[in-house]
Amino acid sequence: MSLAPAHLPAPRFALARLIAGQICLHACMAGMRMAAPLLALRAGYSAMAVGFLLALFALTQVFLALPAGRYVDRHGLKRPVGFCVVAAALGAALAVAFPVFPVLCLSALMTGGSTGVAVISLQRHVGRAAQNATELKKVFSWLAIGPAVSNFVGPLTAGLLIDYSGFRAAFLLMALLPLATWFWVRRTVELPPVAVVQGAAPNKAWDLLREPLMRRLILVNWLLSSCWDVHTFVVPILGHERGLSASVIGMILGAFAIAAAFVRVLLPVFASHVHEWFVVTSAMVMTAVLFGVYPLMTTPLAMGACSVLLGLALGSVQPMIMSTLHQITPEARHGEALGLRLMTINASSVMMPMLFGTAGAVVGVSVVFWIVGLAVGVGARTAWRLKPVSSLTASPGTTETSE
Repeated sequence: MSLAPAHLPAPRFALARLIAGQICLHACMAGMRMAAPLLALRAGYSAMAVGFLLALFALTQVFLALPAGRYVDRHGLKRPVGFCVVAAALGAALAVAFPVFPVLCLSALMTGGSTGVAVISLQRHVGRAAQNATELKKVFSWLAIGPAVSNFVGPLTAGLLIDYSGFRAAFLLMALLPLATWFWVRRTVELPPVAVVQGAAPNKAWDLLREPLMRRLILVNWLLSSCWDVHTFVVPILGHERGLSASVIGMILGAFAIAAAFVRVLLPVFASHVHEWFVVTSAMVMTAVLFGVYPLMTTPLAMGACSVLLGLALGSVQPMIMSTLHQITPEARHGEALGLRLMTINASSVMMPMLFGTAGAVVGVSVVFWIVGLAVGVGARTAWRLKPVSSLTASPGTTETSE
């Protein structure tokens, strides 16, 4: 598996270095996203305020995603990632110095925005380097292990440090993690820029939505992203209501992350034998069922079991989504398409936690689980309609190029 076109030398551990860099930066945000709401809850803030705080982790990405996608299309990988490392480290460091709600909100904006821009850079680089449809599924499965691992490392280490050393210690570790990202990414060889037709009219991002498959893909991605949001939001509140410690809540979230990482390790093995649309549809049906029973689980063990099964379902989705996206968009606009996808799902992530917080305060967080589960179950039909993409690209077991 190469990480560069055939005419470029491929560093032996290029993909592993990118995954390690992604883990460090994403773990910073994941840890902050677990620690900051807990600090707010312990300070007496309401579920609505916590929902607002969680929404801020996605707010910067809404406004930066499209400009960042275009910037990445022009400048490649390392320059955008370098800016992200500085912003994320500074954002977490502010929480160390001033662990109060307004500063936590600023930290959420900075760490969330940095992670989003870095993800666009990494995904574009890896997608361009893949040689065919099967390899797209493989490399995105490996790359998707990064967020899954960091969603385990970040919350768990933050929870342990909170219990034994306090919130400032947790925020300090989160501030140090992004610095390791640059260590891993700095030696990556940039890919050649994509040739752009001189004098051509500038493209508009919304033109990409004229393609029916892109519209379906964005809708499915939005529904599944909402499931991640509701799980991240509801589990700390459920745990807090049931008297669970920060480390136990971190372990429940960590179990979800481990399961998501595990299924992504398996996906490259089966990449040549599965279709994207089938994996996504199956995951949506399984998620709908789990969301129906999750609020009924009252013990840490039962909640952990649901988290594991949910991680297996949702963990399989992103590589399939990313593989499909790269097959249905022009190479010169991969960054822009990734930005559009990120903007869409994070616009939802801004509103959803606040909506979850309001709904949770009025009718209870269990109802939030059931409503989102119902929406995902209904949306499975849209995922099934992604099926035609398999006839436009490489079929399982082939090595036909996707461009």
